[in-house]
Amino acid sequence: MTRYAELQTTTNFSFLRGASHPWELVTGADALGLEAIGICDRNSLAGVVRAWRQMQELRESGSKIRALTGCRLDFVDGTPSLIVYPSDREAYGRLTKLLTAGQMRSQKGECELHWEDFAAHAQGQLTLVVPPDRLDDAFEGELRRLTHELPDVWLAASRRYGPRDLHRLSQLGALCERSGMAMVATNDVHYHGPERRPLQDVLTCIRETCTIHEAGLRLAANGERHLKPGAEMARLFARFPGAIERTVEIAQRVGFDLDQLRYEYPDEPVPPGKTAIQHLSDLSWAGAAWRYPKGVPDKVKRLVAHELALIEKLDYPNYFLTVHDIVRWAREQGILCQGRGSAANSCVCFCLGITSVDPTKEDQDLLFSRFISENRNEPPDIDVDFEHERREEVMQYVYRRYGRDRAAIVATVIHYRPRMAIRQVGKALGLTEDITAALANTVWGSWGDEIPEDHIRQTGLDPNAPEIRRATALAQELIGFPRHLSQHVGGYVLTKRRLDETVPIGNAAMEDRTFIEWDKDDIDALKLMKVDVLALGMLTALRKSFALLPPIDGREVTDVAHIPQEDPAVYDMLCKADSVGVFQVESRAQMSMLPRLKPRKFYDLVIEVAIVRPGPIQGNMVHPYLKRRNGEEPVTYPEPHPDHGDKDELREILEKTKGVPLFQEQAMRVAIVAAKFTDDEADRLRRSMATFRNIGTIGEHGLKFVKGMVDRGYDREFAERCFQQIEGFGSYGFPESHAISFAILVYVSAWVKHHWPDAFLVGLLNSQPMGFYQPAQLVRDAREHGVEVRPPDVMFSDWDSTLEEKDDPGERLRPVRLGLHQIKGLKEKADGAALVRARAAGARSVQDFARLGGFSRRSLELLAEADAFRSLGVTRREALWAVKGLAGEWNAAKAAPLLLRQKTREAQVQLPFMSASQGVAEDYRTTSLSLRAHPVDFFREALAQQGIVPCVALKTARDKRRLAVAGLVLVRQRPGTAKGVTFMTLEDETGIANIVVWRDVFEAHRRLVMTSSFLVVHGQVQSVEGVVHVVAERFEDLSGQLSKLREDGAEIAARSNVTGALIRSRDFH
Repeated sequence: MTRYAELQTTTNFSFLRGASHPWELVTGADALGLEAIGICDRNSLAGVVRAWRQMQELRESGSKIRALTGCRLDFVDGTPSLIVYPSDREAYGRLTKLLTAGQMRSQKGECELHWEDFAAHAQGQLTLVVPPDRLDDAFEGELRRLTHELPDVWLAASRRYGPRDLHRLSQLGALCERSGMAMVATNDVHYHGPERRPLQDVLTCIRETCTIHEAGLRLAANGERHLKPGAEMARLFARFPGAIERTVEIAQRVGFDLDQLRYEYPDEPVPPGKTAIQHLSDLSWAGAAWRYPKGVPDKVKRLVAHELALIEKLDYPNYFLTVHDIVRWAREQGILCQGRGSAANSCVCFCLGITSVDPTKEDQDLLFSRFISENRNEPPDIDVDFEHERREEVMQYVYRRYGRDRAAIVATVIHYRPRMAIRQVGKALGLTEDITAALANTVWGSWGDEIPEDHIRQTGLDPNAPEIRRATALAQELIGFPRHLSQHVGGYVLTKRRLDETVPIGNAAMEDRTFIEWDKDDIDALKLMKVDVLALGMLTALRKSFALLPPIDGREVTDVAHIPQEDPAVYDMLCKADSVGVFQVESRAQMSMLPRLKPRKFYDLVIEVAIVRPGPIQGNMVHPYLKRRNGEEPVTYPEPHPDHGDKDELREILEKTKGVPLFQEQAMRVAIVAAKFTDDEADRLRRSMATFRNIGTIGEHGLKFVKGMVDRGYDREFAERCFQQIEGFGSYGFPESHAISFAILVYVSAWVKHHWPDAFLVGLLNSQPMGFYQPAQLVRDAREHGVEVRPPDVMFSDWDSTLEEKDDPGERLRPVRLGLHQIKGLKEKADGAALVRARAAGARSVQDFARLGGFSRRSLELLAEADAFRSLGVTRREALWAVKGLAGEWNAAKAAPLLLRQKTREAQVQLPFMSASQGVAEDYRTTSLSLRAHPVDFFREALAQQGIVPCVALKTARDKRRLAVAGLVLVRQRPGTAKGVTFMTLEDETGIANIVVWRDVFEAHRRLVMTSSFLVVHGQVQSVEGVVHVVAERFEDLSGQLSKLREDGAEIAARSNVTGALIRSRDFH
């Protein structure tokens, strides 16, 4: 077999150039028997870790393929493109510093390189020169210069398969002889197999913003840019001795491998005379005394001592000091934060104030080994949530603390999803906009991995038409391709040595942000430590709510720990599914579960959070757990055969969940105890369970898992259900520690909602967008809980919503005044400041707000349209008329400012009266809600005549009754665990209705279900344990009727950029 290494390979991380994933190219090279494959994307190392990971996996199966880390450097000063491979670790560091320099002087996604940049970092680089299309004297001069200045340089030669192909290779050979440079054979690979050529053409069209018919010479001349075996390459370069052999020689000289990236975590400052572990120990014991003012329990003493010993042994104290420092700084700034995830297993993290999970409390005895284990060779991973509005302050602190040369955010790879894929492919193929829009609109949300033919037919298009079939087939291939890199939501990598010697750093789109080229999976694969500085909207809402609460036991409420625990009234509220706005339990599925699970203590909330997840649902664990909890079946524990172990070996694992595994940790321990997985096997299983990662790889462990349990006497059906649950965790895992951290916020937000719904509403409104419901539903829910809500008004509103003084001192709750932020189109920086100026200057009319506040004309129109001048005694139309009358004054301010002092008098005009329905429609159009009435209220008489009942009637409707309800569509959900079932929430003037749409009904009415905003649902009532749904059978779309709310057609409103649907649903999948 001819030995050959492909040294010029472009992956799809050279965005819109390469047409294969890195793993496809490595796998293809291995299948063809190549010695090595060099990954060399343009001015980027973004794809090299994925190729390296695939090499590692193949080597576990006996492969000897090497994935070489390289890069193609494109210059802006006319220097020929160079392919470089670092020969050792230091050369690799110089390459990453070079790329960082080019990216930091450029906009996001670009890299500006000059020859001088490369010359300063060229030591140790094995360099291949990429010849340009035109081989002229200037290029020959460049070759001579490069031969003189670089010690290890070759000329890359590729066959173009054109009529003058051999002539060009002969020219290159002659240039090599004259310049003293040797030729190296490559195939300039852009895809792993010839079947990807059409996709590569489409990528070219997308990149060049042209259609396939306009592309011309911008397309590759043929489909030969794929991997070829060594024998074929030897035949193609038979006239050029040594060109093939040199590829292997160069590959052998590449001494760098990504596993050489030895990671050193930065040292943290400690008091003089102390080591990092001594300082961490002091902080931990001081924190324990703070957490337990009446004395540190013996259990905590043992846990802290054990954890500190392991942290010292594994050399992690600096990591813990870092996280502690970030949390300490945030708390000093009054920023609410809470650690979660596997860190909640740590007593040290609790004592340091990083997490809120107290290991001494009932049912909170978690496993530190899940967080850090001596048997697992991987760093800890602590996630900390901060208020989403103030998280940026924390991130900038990290940059200041460590410097941008040692701290950067991890990347997130933005992939093509069906909607974007079909749009861009359709455009590239020359399909009309209406056809591509129709195809794109068949996709639910932005996610998924297919475009089914039935969905295409529903648009009126023929999926078998050649142009449609070609577009959908290519779009299918494009789905999952990287589009560009973005910054992670908050994952930081921190290093002791310069970070840009480990990975290139570039500018983010946001000001003062930098991020590396590798994503979370890449970081995990290389075992680099990461600190997650995450954002959580509920923390923002709670902090804003806390600021409005009265003191509790004489103490101001500033932290979740200040909220009284185990309040029965809070659990009463949750048992009734009264949870709109409550963290994690406000979705339709969670609301359905609450009355069935009937939470009465904190750990019940932990179960509630975790049970409505893919793992337990897919493993069919939900119903068995509920039956046991409700006493409908006995609590039993699966047992092995007596010959194979203790019959109670699973009791300890499953006792808290009544013999039914619900958490990731339980599934893992079942694998070890019952299926007898080794530590290594369990570790691989755990990795494949990781959230959103490696979906599909879990099944590789299934046979061993089930067989291991059955061979030991366990029931096969139970073993299979356990593994189905593990597969569910593969798509979205939920460990117990994570559920406990979230359950704390469930309880706290429910407590605030129950006791102070006025403060809770203000906190939620001032933290939007967040959560499941829109402001209209949050306001409605608060009013149902006795909160008076007042409209936005220029005389009383601030920018944010506020609590006003009570009219009646005997009232417990204060009225909520909606802020100007609720008016669409206004800008906080300009309009918030203008409001303050106008009121400070004593504005008392529309004209005053214009003159004294400095509002723009557009802003005043928006305020008038939202009826925000009502307290001044003017109606919506009168205010808008007044704004229009000021048009001349805006011009005069520039052209004739002296005229502004002249008082002019305008004739009074009798404006048409605005009906109640028009007022409600305008409220929704301008503020997304109305305090006057509900839009469906105006259709009630007509709906009643058709036998359509109000939503409130569902509360007393008998099970299996057939009826029809109508309402605005608030929410659509199509979770992956629901086996194609779609859930909808409708709202009318009396309440909400939860709708279940089975797969066949959804497919029969797909477009209507996906797009309607005002819907009639005919179906059958399903009432179980107080949870009521309507199982849909057919639909009527009334969306067009909403326009009748503005029936007189005499609107004088300025043309608005906030027009559109009366209400937009929030769609989840």
